[in-house]
Amino acid sequence: MTDKDKPLLIKRYASRRLYNTETSDYVTLEDIAGFIRAGREVQIVDLKSGDDLTRQYLLQIIAEHESRGENVLPVTVLNDLVRSYMIPGGGMMPQFLQSSFDMLRENQAKMMENMSAMNPIAKIPGFEAMKAQQEAFLKAMTGGMTRSWSGPGSENAQDGPETSEDLDEIKQQLAELQNKLSKLK
Repeated sequence: MTDKDKPLLIKRYASRRLYNTETSDYVTLEDIAGFIRAGREVQIVDLKSGDDLTRQYLLQIIAEHESRGENVLPVTVLNDLVRSYMIPGGGMMPQFLQSSFDMLRENQAKMMENMSAMNPIAKIPGFEAMKAQQEAFLKAMTGGMTRSWSGPGSENAQDGPETSEDLDEIKQQLAELQNKLSKLK
């Protein structure tokens, strides 16, 4: 199992500071959110007691993003979540949410798979630019929940958020594609 496959272990000290065990430095909640957006699973444990605090900190990250106006969860969903806590045993909400997110990831993977090199559409000039643009779009629409596709022909796929260089490259590839398409007319 590679380091990327294992959850990133974050230890919380008595001072409430969070310590990244891989890089041996302190991290913030925003750093942890960045790791997750980049496709990395995290596990946060209390150094002294060994208690798993992951759920608590993930909820805190969501709450902070919501409080800054980055409203991802509609009020109706938040109401349903609160209601699910009032039902003895938690109701069916946890299983429903897990199934929904599993289905979302599976459908995104299938969509990217359909754009693979085995697909005849892949032979169209500029296909790589379209694929890169689609990956960037999916990442933007899901707030980074998607992981970079790593199927056949994607040796250059990167894990993590797009950099300005990546976006510039996508823009350049899109311009090249538009140029080629205009020549076909």
